[in-house]
Amino acid sequence: MASDTEKTEQSQKTEAMQPVDVHHAEVLGKSDLMNDALDGEQREHEMGVWEAAKLHPAACFWAFIMCFTIVMESFDMFLNTNFVALEQFQKTFGVETSPGSWTIPTKWQSALFQSGQCGAFIGVFLAGPITSKIGYRWTTILGLVLMNATIFISFFASSLEVMVIGQAFEGVPWGFFIANSPAYASEVVPIPLRAAVTATLQMSWSIGSIIVAGASFGYNDRLDKWAWKAPLALQWIFPLPLLILIFFAPESPWWLMRRGRKEEALRSLKRLGNESTEDAQKSLAMIERTIEIELQMDSAPTLLDLLKGTDLRRTIITCLMYASQNFAGNLIANQATYFFEQAGMSDSFSFKLNLITCCLQLCGNIFSWYLTSRFTRRGLYLGGLSVNIVFLFCLAIVASVPQNVHTNYAQACFGVIISVVFAATQGPISYTIIAETSSIRLRPLSTAVGRAAYYLTEIPMIYLSSRMLNTTGWDLAGKCGYVWGGTAVFCWVVAYFWLPELKGRSYRESDILFNRKTPAREFSKTIIDERDNE
Repeated sequence: MASDTEKTEQSQKTEAMQPVDVHHAEVLGKSDLMNDALDGEQREHEMGVWEAAKLHPAACFWAFIMCFTIVMESFDMFLNTNFVALEQFQKTFGVETSPGSWTIPTKWQSALFQSGQCGAFIGVFLAGPITSKIGYRWTTILGLVLMNATIFISFFASSLEVMVIGQAFEGVPWGFFIANSPAYASEVVPIPLRAAVTATLQMSWSIGSIIVAGASFGYNDRLDKWAWKAPLALQWIFPLPLLILIFFAPESPWWLMRRGRKEEALRSLKRLGNESTEDAQKSLAMIERTIEIELQMDSAPTLLDLLKGTDLRRTIITCLMYASQNFAGNLIANQATYFFEQAGMSDSFSFKLNLITCCLQLCGNIFSWYLTSRFTRRGLYLGGLSVNIVFLFCLAIVASVPQNVHTNYAQACFGVIISVVFAATQGPISYTIIAETSSIRLRPLSTAVGRAAYYLTEIPMIYLSSRMLNTTGWDLAGKCGYVWGGTAVFCWVVAYFWLPELKGRSYRESDILFNRKTPAREFSKTIIDERDNE
């Protein structure tokens, strides 16, 4: 008896010493726990979108709050692109190109747009290990504290050099937010709601762009430093309220179970909407089962695991989904005001049209909730990308003919349409695909590396985009559609052969499909038995 007690104590000590991924092998060996796991997974499969939303309103709320942290990256990204079109900012920091006309040199435009992304690139790599150690909740709180502090650098900047440094420091917490938001959102809601809640990431981008567009338009006529300082100061409205809310948010039950904190995971599930203890226990058993299946392949996760076995394929898909956002004309939306000016619109009308575009993008985001429930992930991604390929080449053709007021308006219209189509299809569904593709045990690391791929491709693409649009660069205006149309075609071909269909799949089923090395176009047709534990 004493020997058994010693063994139990030793086992508990060993488990406590494990940094992550505590084993739960009993769920695969005990019939009652296995039946609970089967019931929990079947229950999620049988739910409709609206039923799941009514049963899990708290989960939807907390997923949205976590995704809303992206509004800060969106706000700052769009703010910089509006600054280069803001007359007072041009006079303060730019060079005079002709009497009474100023512009920000191409190299400084690129530096302003790229510095934040460089900081975020560092942030996403820090986010993975930190999240694995302290969880989604505390990592996000840490990011919000850093965000509050780093805004001061940009606000008090008196030169472009300091402004660029400030943007780089602000980028680090952006990396925390974008790495954690899709992972957390997908883990706290049942299967039918994954697409809807992860799509709110794109909505947060639109909300940030609307606030920036409104602020830039409102302060555009000011003739002092507050024309650009006031919009910068608006960044402080986000971190503190979000920090307070997230402090009270439940931690992901999946993360808690990986740490062996079963009671806390059960409480988290109840807070997220499982009012019945019985239902919560079944969901917990489902989580245990999936985690144990993954742990049979390996133990504590590391970055190198992303490059091993079937996880390499999942990492490549995640990276491609993120990177493709920079190759399908979305950078036209990110530099909309400046693009409209180069397309021949007046400064004032460009700011107005940018605000309209941002509002239409938000409408597209909301419409994406219907599209994601109606169509497959793969179909929506390829379909939306196909539409934008057509419009990108149409934009380029219009910009290639002799220009007049009609062609100028046509270019502006195509720019708006491309932005809205992206906001309703490729943008939101990319985040859903990213959240569903990675394995549970590697999710914090996978989303971080995927976002790093986004920044690695965005940084040169921002330079290219600035070069194509700037009057001191190539001055292509709408002809940039030839470039973005060509890169979008490449993304479509790669997605056609590599992108699997994971709609309606549990994380267990996704693991099995990848482990079987199922071809991408066969994912939706493959039947997985409910008792398979591969």
